[in-house]
Amino acid sequence: MLPAEVVRQIRRLQLRARRAVEDLLGGEYHSIFKGTGIAFEEVREYQPGDDIRTIDWNVTARMGHPFVKRFIEERELTVLLAIDVSGSHRFGSGVQQKREVAAELAAVLAFSAISNNDRVGLVQFTDRVEHFVPPRKGSRHVLRLIRDVLFYEPKHKGTALRDALDFLNRVLRRRTIIFFLSDFFDRDYESAFKRTGRRHDLIAVRLSDPGEEELPAVGLLEVEDAETGRHLLVDTSSRQVRDEFRGRAEGRRAALRQLARAGGVDLIEVSTDGSHLDALIHFFRQRERRLKGH
Repeated sequence: MLPAEVVRQIRRLQLRARRAVEDLLGGEYHSIFKGTGIAFEEVREYQPGDDIRTIDWNVTARMGHPFVKRFIEERELTVLLAIDVSGSHRFGSGVQQKREVAAELAAVLAFSAISNNDRVGLVQFTDRVEHFVPPRKGSRHVLRLIRDVLFYEPKHKGTALRDALDFLNRVLRRRTIIFFLSDFFDRDYESAFKRTGRRHDLIAVRLSDPGEEELPAVGLLEVEDAETGRHLLVDTSSRQVRDEFRGRAEGRRAALRQLARAGGVDLIEVSTDGSHLDALIHFFRQRERRLKGH
């Protein structure tokens, strides 16, 4: 049995996620993700305006007048939440850490999936895949995923995006919607990223914190690399130091945007500043407009 405080945290996140799904996202999740194929539904009599290419000639010959085949889109989808749990995701210069933002987004996406009767699974990774929950349906399953997202304690601190992407390509046999949540503090993953984008509907969710984008001018500041434990003394009173820090952050962001464009991958950029649900909703609406050709 789970401790009472754990249950309360899961329930709080569940309520926030359900409210976002019901009040904000509405039917947009359903409209922006295509089904896995086309399934035969029925044969019915031809009606004016029907596509003559759908005529069932065997039934037409037996009945003596035209009949057509009707097909529907198979709606059942598979959604996979791939979440970076490396050391850098425990960082947060404000109210929330990146891992807490990731948990809220994962909960909203998971509840959106099961509200459409889709399957949803979870991968948590550092410099290796640490935890994998195969996609399934149902509220009990989603509550289990939320618990894992909230309370799983990773064994390692490093990051290996390529290994995580390669794992997804090995275990996911059918086309899957993959939400890949990470700060993308890594290198040499570009080929795996593009390969995953070709095989699946990959949506990259970049998690960031304002403290990683710009240094405050507060004099000497000791910083620690959350993944390697290395300490560094930084003179933040130097404009050159601050400009270089900002420039590197902008360079990482621009490189990821370019990679996503080149790979045909959607990119959602979210921050710990409290705007992460707005960013998710904006993505849903933007993608819906794009699919409608607006």
